[in-house]
Amino acid sequence: MAKIQATLADLRVILLENTLLRVEPETIGADQLLFGPDGLGLDSIDALQLAVAVERRYSVTLKDPKLVRRVLRTLGELQTWINEQV
Repeated sequence: MAKIQATLADLRVILLENTLLRVEPETIGADQLLFGPDGLGLDSIDALQLAVAVERRYSVTLKDPKLVRRVLRTLGELQTWINEQV
């Protein structure tokens, strides 16, 4: 089975469908921090929900906490990581 390439548009939809974040998708840039006071303000529950959704959609595994912190920093970093896995 061929794996799906991640696009920023798809990741925005996944993010908004799996968190309580309520913003327009196009306002989330590739380099926008997802967590922390300088970011979108997501929390650990959001991280878990996002990780599970990404694993299901792209057939990748995000189990290592250090990896999760690195690739969920921004949607751009997540997109790059997913596309390196396929």
